[in-house]
Amino acid sequence: MAKDGAVYVCQSCGAVSAKWAGQCMACSAWNTMVEEVSSRPPGALAPARGAKTRGLVFEGLQSEGAPARRLVTGLEEFDRVCGGGVVPGSAILIAGDPGVGKSTLLLQVCGEAAKRGAACAYISGEEAIEQIRSRAHRMGLAAAPVRLAAETALRDIVDGLKREAFDLVVIDSVQTLWSDMHEAGPGSVTQVRACAAELVRLAKRRGVAIILVGHVTKDGQVAGPRVVEHMVDAVLSFEGERGYPFRILRGAKNRFGATDEIGVFEMSDAGLVEVKNPSALFLGEGGERAAGAAVFAGIEGSRPVLMEFQALVAPSAYGTPRRAVVGWDSGRLAMILAVLEARCGVGFGDRDVYLNVAGGLKVTEPAADLAAAAALVSSALEAALPQDCVVFGEISLSGDVRPVARSEMRLKEAAKLGFSRALGPPNGTLGGGETAGVRQVSVARLADAVARIGGEAWDEPTQASGR
Repeated sequence: MAKDGAVYVCQSCGAVSAKWAGQCMACSAWNTMVEEVSSRPPGALAPARGAKTRGLVFEGLQSEGAPARRLVTGLEEFDRVCGGGVVPGSAILIAGDPGVGKSTLLLQVCGEAAKRGAACAYISGEEAIEQIRSRAHRMGLAAAPVRLAAETALRDIVDGLKREAFDLVVIDSVQTLWSDMHEAGPGSVTQVRACAAELVRLAKRRGVAIILVGHVTKDGQVAGPRVVEHMVDAVLSFEGERGYPFRILRGAKNRFGATDEIGVFEMSDAGLVEVKNPSALFLGEGGERAAGAAVFAGIEGSRPVLMEFQALVAPSAYGTPRRAVVGWDSGRLAMILAVLEARCGVGFGDRDVYLNVAGGLKVTEPAADLAAAAALVSSALEAALPQDCVVFGEISLSGDVRPVARSEMRLKEAAKLGFSRALGPPNGTLGGGETAGVRQVSVARLADAVARIGGEAWDEPTQASGR
């Protein structure tokens, strides 16, 4: 029998129910309803009858003093994703898979910021202080003036942060905290929501930047209630593929900067090393390009990144051809295959198709359509693309190659890495001539690109394809 005032909360989505059920009615997850005693959040108690309240106080948009400057941590890749530095009074949530290096990254951020004169604190609920010191010594940060603490009680953490003035505080992690205002266990939806809300209020009132570390579920989503992502000012995802040394810090939400920015790091024995030129990392070693490979000139946030699309088209051994894709959207691949077959006459109905983005990078930009199509056609026709050529462009269902944004920035990055030709849409940039030393080969339709790859001279203009 349920206790008085008890409710059942889904540990997957945070939905509340008055009675227990085997399946959550909100997210359809099984065996996630856990009994919790409902209580008001701190500060939410109604005032006594007859008590006077201050009421709501309004202020104008203009500020009397100068806005606070951003806290530059010293890690350029981290500062880039945050929008140029950490904003005082902001709350940031960083999530990632276990072992990807979240604690290493944030200890490095604290250490570098402390060396630049910032008052930094690192509070861990998962590790002992000696473990943190050992990692700092291995990373060469033993001399950094970072204040350490190992605590999980929210009341003790808040009291400690109120006694001293800090510029940057790291909480590792929010799932280990517990508040004595609630009877639920640490990591539950109620505890995570209450602890995150209290820390966000503390950051706003005292002007200290707080970074919360969050766990993720097996699906890669941030564990706990979704409301936590709404409360914080920025949500950053720290990603990494097993077998690859690089890590990517990606911004999913940022009230003070771009949301599509990325920072690239490489994991080493001495911690994370910033990658100044990600294109060279994802392209790998040079050499003769095989059939089925195309270099895509993409944009990640505000920086251009070159990466290689690899395709393999092989005869199918079974009745149903297989479609496998890594690093790209499978639905987008199905669309490109349909356009190639319907508009260009390149059939894939009896062949297996495998597509991979080299290096483990995940691409979501529509401008990668033409690079994927070029790799598929190159493999199907056994015709390699020129070694000095990059490809970019969006493909419509009619077979047209549509213009993409920031073409000039893509061409400059290609020229920096030694590429001299670019296959892309005929917009203002790829209208002919050269940009940054890269000769532009424009194609208005996908059939024109197929003709180029199939053996037509790259130095001659293609004949306009009929519709």
